[in-house]
Amino acid sequence: MKQTLKVATLLSLSTATLLASGYRIPEQSLNSVALSAAYVASANGADASYYNPANMAFMAEGGYIETSLTYINLPKVDYTDNNAALSGDSKEENFLLPNLHYVSPMVGNWRYGLSIVAPAGLSKRWDESYQMQTSEEFTLKVIEINPTASYKVNDQLALGFGLRGVYTDGVVKSNYNNLVTRDLTGDSIDFGYNLALSYKPIEDLILAATYRSKVDLTVKGEADLYHFAGGNYKGVGASVTIPLPASLALAAAYTMDKTTLEFVFERTYWSSYKELDFDYDVTLDATTASTFDTPKDKKWRDVNAYRIGISHQYSDALKLMAGFAIDKTPVPSSTMGFELPDSDAKLYSVGFEYKVSQNLKVGLAYLYDEKEKRSITTNSAGVNGKFTDSAAHLVTASLKYKF
Repeated sequence: MKQTLKVATLLSLSTATLLASGYRIPEQSLNSVALSAAYVASANGADASYYNPANMAFMAEGGYIETSLTYINLPKVDYTDNNAALSGDSKEENFLLPNLHYVSPMVGNWRYGLSIVAPAGLSKRWDESYQMQTSEEFTLKVIEINPTASYKVNDQLALGFGLRGVYTDGVVKSNYNNLVTRDLTGDSIDFGYNLALSYKPIEDLILAATYRSKVDLTVKGEADLYHFAGGNYKGVGASVTIPLPASLALAAAYTMDKTTLEFVFERTYWSSYKELDFDYDVTLDATTASTFDTPKDKKWRDVNAYRIGISHQYSDALKLMAGFAIDKTPVPSSTMGFELPDSDAKLYSVGFEYKVSQNLKVGLAYLYDEKEKRSITTNSAGVNGKFTDSAAHLVTASLKYKF
């Protein structure tokens, strides 16, 4: 429903607050967490099906599967308003996100993959009366099923492509002293695509480019709306469309003996998120409509992320990894609200992978997302203060098997 998508958008945003600017979550495997998502040109495991399907054609013979579980902790966000009586903290959030990746054996010059991930979502909740007016709860679940294929043109060039099937489920609630309330839920299934190219000009260097298309999340559901000076609407049909934005990644990875260094430039096209506009299947009275049915400007902007990762094969059994990234926020000060107190971020990560047997590997990774403090002078969302302590902690455990 309208607000549901807001949930998706803003809630996703929450997560992004943690892992990426906006509401995308780039980290969807052990290596991506350990390398701060500087993992495109060097992707060479089952998760290549998601991060760079073109690379599947260059992988060693056999089939690959990886499953991992990520624990995400979002500490409380502190909001200090210029009017001290309006200050407050968000609730601490904890999540468990599983994912699965698969790459088939070679079939001629072709190889096939499948990834099941959560590319956006999570939740942001407040229990302070001022913030609850617009953001008592925003909860979003986004699941993507991404079948892929790669074609080996020759020993230097490979191409990849895939289909994105995205399921969205969201909840949004707001409450102004029980005088103005909303409770919305909704879901949708939407589609997009992804493309990839990998080129090896020399043996130890891989250049890569990947593109993930925009997916419009067309959430539909039901809403309960109440305004003490207006109407009381139960089970009203509602809908809203928000973008899961397109992204382009350009990457280079160079291997020196046992060490691989990768740099990734990523651009996310958030400018497609211009406004948040809900539609209802009934005509609301003027007072209720002015509160719940007025389009909200977002005016987000395209932003860049810069990522660097290093992997070192310490021994035949042990691989060490570390990463760093700078991720800019797409949210302008003029429209930022309590549902997504986003800001520019720096990401730091470490991890390892250990070969238990010839075919089995296990791993563990940690990522810290540090958000900058952000001050807002009275804007359209009613924010007039400073957000601090926004951050995220991710811990990922993984199991990899080759067959």
